[in-house]
This record gives sequence, structure tokens and C-alpha cells, in this order.
Amino acid sequence: MPTIRQFAFTIACCAALLCLSSGITRAGDGQTPKEKELLALLRSDAAPADKAVTCKHLAVYGSVDAVPDLAKLLPNEQLSSWARIALEAIPGPEADEALRKGSETLEGRLLVGTLNSIGFRRDALAVDLLTGRLADKDAEVASAAAVALGRVGNDGASKALRAALATTEGKTRSAVAEGLVLVAERRHSEGKGAEAAEIYDEVRKADVPKQRKIEATRGAILSRNDEGIPLLLELLASEDKAMFQLALGTIREFPGNAVDKSLAAEIAKATPERGALLIGAMADRRATVDLAAIQSAAGTGPKAVRLAALAALRRVGNDGSLASLLEIALDADAELAQTAKEALSELQGDKINSAIVTLLANAQGKTHPLLLDLVAQRRIAAIDEVLKAVDNSDKTIRTAALTALGAIVDLEKLPVLIGQVVKPKFEEDSAAAQLALKTACVRMPDREACATQLATALESVPSATKTMLLETLAAVGGTKALETVGTAARSKDATMQDVASRLLGKWMTDDAAPVLLDLTKTAPSEKYQLRALRGYIRIANQFVLPIDQRMELCRTAYAASKQPAEKKLVLEIVKRYPTVDGMKLAISASESADVKDEAKGAALVIAQKIGGKVPEVRDLLAKIDIPKVNLEIVKATYGGGATQKDVTEIVQKAATDLPMVTLANTSFNAAFGGDPIPGTAKQLKIQYKINGKPGEASFAEDALIILPMPK
Repeated sequence: MPTIRQFAFTIACCAALLCLSSGITRAGDGQTPKEKELLALLRSDAAPADKAVTCKHLAVYGSVDAVPDLAKLLPNEQLSSWARIALEAIPGPEADEALRKGSETLEGRLLVGTLNSIGFRRDALAVDLLTGRLADKDAEVASAAAVALGRVGNDGASKALRAALATTEGKTRSAVAEGLVLVAERRHSEGKGAEAAEIYDEVRKADVPKQRKIEATRGAILSRNDEGIPLLLELLASEDKAMFQLALGTIREFPGNAVDKSLAAEIAKATPERGALLIGAMADRRATVDLAAIQSAAGTGPKAVRLAALAALRRVGNDGSLASLLEIALDADAELAQTAKEALSELQGDKINSAIVTLLANAQGKTHPLLLDLVAQRRIAAIDEVLKAVDNSDKTIRTAALTALGAIVDLEKLPVLIGQVVKPKFEEDSAAAQLALKTACVRMPDREACATQLATALESVPSATKTMLLETLAAVGGTKALETVGTAARSKDATMQDVASRLLGKWMTDDAAPVLLDLTKTAPSEKYQLRALRGYIRIANQFVLPIDQRMELCRTAYAASKQPAEKKLVLEIVKRYPTVDGMKLAISASESADVKDEAKGAALVIAQKIGGKVPEVRDLLAKIDIPKVNLEIVKATYGGGATQKDVTEIVQKAATDLPMVTLANTSFNAAFGGDPIPGTAKQLKIQYKINGKPGEASFAEDALIILPMPK
């Protein structure tokens, strides 16, 4: 969660930006109408919350004219922090003076906040004031003063803090050390590295908490530039894990390239675990990384270090890394080989792909399938070279070549891959060729042209291959694919009918609906007509459709349904997507003996979901012959949160022998004798029994009270 200090900084930055971009006047330019308005509110009897927001706006619109009013709020427990946000943002010495003066009379938390604001503004005139507070009996105050001095960061502040480092103790000393780190950071940023290093050294050698030592040690290394390398290497050898982690982090920040050679020498000295972490840190120095050292570590040494080096080469390797990675990718150790392959697949360099193609031309043995795999993974346009490998006598090479073709073949050469499926030279390659073809087809940018080629091939292949081509067409999708699969579903070939109707039933776009509807009438057998109908119903149920289109599909599907099972599926859809038209369909279906109960139930569910919003629903309910039940109202309450009104007796009197309750007035407030919580959303909660089975339901204010049948 952001602190008030972080929030103040954000407000201050916003204020500065708005002043620059919007021409807001500040000190010396006179009050703007906006500032006058804000000050008037601040001086009024407005609520504290409103004044807090006003202070926030004054951080943007306030000028020196706002300082006196804001200063008056510094002793205010509720508004002090809000006033300081504005004072921190308003430029000019007036705000500084107000904060200094305010600190003279404040105590405790309010004083701590004010000292923080003084530090935020880096008020050089406050050094004596802050120095005096270093000895405050309140450790929180003394600590705030120390950090504020660190933010001021001038010579006076530095002198006071360096003197206090030896005389303070506990929490205050930790804050003094923090302040000194801030001073040193400022010196370093100003190019005064030697002075910064001196201050950092004082802190890291002092009796201060470990976090302060860590901060100071980091600064001591970075402020010395190359002269800080020995201290960095010392940390890398430290048994202290926190210091070792500090070294890893500092490596990533260290300027220049002198450190990289030194780090390379440390790999051999470190334990495998630390060596692996060191390589990760080295690789993060991408601009100056010692690539030769990482490549060497990848080739020999402890496995943990080799794996880390291989992973690093994925990020920082280049053309020169190719040969060594290819060698390791054939290593007997499967983990090393796989990590090298992953590095090869992502290796950066302008010449990598061309080098792989050149090597592929004369590849032999295990290197051949490895290079083909890289062609596939890197999507290298090497179709001619890969086609040569498709006829290789080695099955492993042929499989790798077919996989590569699936990844790189274009539309122009797609017939070559189709040919490998239709008439494979080696029967054992059929599965690999089919998978490659599907992979290629689903990535083609022109799916209609791709589907046309597949459809043409479909006309002259054996049945087993037809099945595969139909499945590929379904994966491609589009108009031509849908048309071709639809035609296959109407063919005289039983296998084609079965496969095509199954694929249409799982089609991934709603344009399959007309094709499926046609098949419900024209498919060669009742089995496939029913399958088509279920596919049609699936589209209405699962796809994101406009409400009118969904209802039209439901009406059509219900009319086409001959069996109760399909009718019930449609009724489930209208329950899931409740509309007035869906309720009308359910009411109409209730006249059918085979789904009468399900249809009435669907109508009641829809009425319950939309009845409170659609008046027409009440009239439609009258058309349903609702089954009578034995209804018992156990308890009913109306209200919100902890405020509940017992309305059991009223609901009991309104209950009948139907699973619904009709109150004397459609307004719950009127029916229950008044509004128990004006202006608050309310619910009616009913505990009941229907035919002896207990149930419980809640209803929004003024909703239709239709009680769900207990399960």
C-alpha cells in the first residue's frame, strides 16, 4: 500500500506538471479563481473530509497565499497530513518557513510528519533545527530528523549525521545511518565519489542493523567504480548469504566493462550453486558480458553451472555460440542437450539462420535431424533443403524433415506436403506427414486458398486419407472448408457421413448453423440427422450470439426436434438465457405432453429471473397451468444487512397451493407496511417447504416471488 510520503511525492509531481502545462499561477502571480474558491472552503465550517480534498487540490492550485491557512492545520490530527501534502508542493521559502515554525510546537506523530515534509523539501535552513531534534527523547522524532537531514544532504547535514553516528543508539542510530546513506547517494550523483565512499565506509563499519550495512556496502562498491571491484569480489566469496545476494544485485548495476573479466575468473572458484547464480548475473550485463567465459562454462564443468550457462546463452549468445551449442545439443546427458536446443531455438544473430541452412546442406548423422528441428523451431525459409531430406533413407531424418515442412511450407509448396500425405514414399511416414500437413494448414494466412487445395485433394484419395483431410479442413475452418465438409456429410460414403457430421457438430463458428439445419432434413440417415440437430442446438447454447439470433435458433431447433431429449435441450437454453421470447417458447412447449413439466419449469425459471424488470411476464404467467403443490412458509424476512423485518405472517397469508407468492401489492414496501431501510437495497428471504422438502430463496426488492422446487 502506498505510504502518505509516496502519495505526497505523486501529488507534488502532478502539481509541477500541471503548473508547467496548464499555466497555473503560483507565488507572485496572484490568486487564481480556483485557489480563492479552495481557500474559501478551507476557511469554512466544511466537514474534515471535504477540507482534506481541498488540501489535495491546493497541492496543484495553491500559491504562497495558501500557506498561512495550511499552516494552521498542522496541529490538526485529521488534516495535518493533508495540509503537508500541499505545503510540500507549493514552491517558495514561505512553505519552508511554515513547516519549520510548525515543528516548534508539535509533538509525536504530527511532529514526525512535519519533519518528514521538511526533509522532502530539502530545506537547507532547517539543518540546525533538525540537528537539535537528533537528541529528542522520542525515538520516532529523532529518527525522522535524521532521515530528513539525509534528504537535505548538504555539508551541514552531513557533518551533523556523521557526528551522531557514534553518539546515538538503537532505532535512532539506524535512522542516522539511513540519513548518511542518502547523503552519500547524493554525493555520488554529484560526481563526488571519493567523499561518498568515505561516508559509505563509515556506515558499513559502524554498529548498525544489517540492512544499513547492506545499503552502505552497495554504495561503497559503486561509488568507487573500478576500484570497488575487489570489495565486490570479496562479497562473492562471503559465507554470508545476504552479502552474496547483495553482490549479485550490485553486479547488475556496476558500470563499465572492467568488472566482467574479473567475474569470469570467479566462476571456477565458486561452488556450483553460486557459480550458476553468478552466471545469471553476468548474463544480465548484456552490453559488456564476457561471452567467451559463459560459452566456456557451458562446455565443461559442474552440471549446474553448465545448465546456467546454456540458459544464459539463450539471452546473450550470438553467431559465435552456434558451433558449441550444436555440439552440446547432441550430448549424452538429456537435460544438457535439451537446454542447448532451447538456447539454439532462441539464439540471436543476423547470421544464425543462414549458417544453419549452410550446415544443413552437408549434414550427417545426428546433426542432420537436429538442424532440421532448428529449421522448424526458428521457422527458417529453407524449403528446398528440407525437401531433399524428405527422401532420406533414415526414418528419423525424414520425420524431422516433414515436421520442418509443416512449420515452414508456404501455400505455393503446400501441394508437395499434401502429396506426402496422399502418396507417401514410405508408408511408415504417414502419421508424421499428416501431422505436418495439419500444422501447415492451420497457420496459412489464406485459409480459403488452403481449403481449396485440400478439397481438390479430397476427391481422389482413399477413405482413410479422406478422414484425415476432412479433419484438417475442420481445423482450417472458413467458407470453403465448411462447404466441403457439409457436402461430405451428404455423400453416399458411410465413413464420410460419419466423420463429416461429427466434425460439423463441433464446428467452431456459428456459420455452421445453416449447414447443420439443412442436414437435419437431408442427411442420409436418421442417426446423422439427429447428430446435426444436436450440433445446431450446441451453437445456440455455447456461442456468443445476439439475443434475437439465439432465440431464432432456439425456435427453429425446437420445431425440428422430434424427440423429447432434443426439446429439453432447447428448453435448457431458454432458461440459461432468459428472455420474454424464451418464456413464450416455453409456454408454447408446455402444450406438448412429452416435455410439459420441463417447459412449465423453464417458464417459471425465466419468470423468476426477469419478472421484476418486465411487466409482461406477469400476464404470461397466467397462461401456464402451474402444477399445484403443498406450500408451507416457514419464515420470511425483509431488509438489508443487520436490519431485517419479520414478514412471515404476511407471506404466509399470501401463499397458495402454487410454488409462488402473490402479495397484495407489487411494491414490497407497501405490502410489508413500510420501508425498513430507506435508500438501501433490500431483499426478501423466504424459508419454505414444498411437498415436505425444505428450500430457501432470496428475492430482490419488488421481484416476482417464484419459489424454486427443492432438490
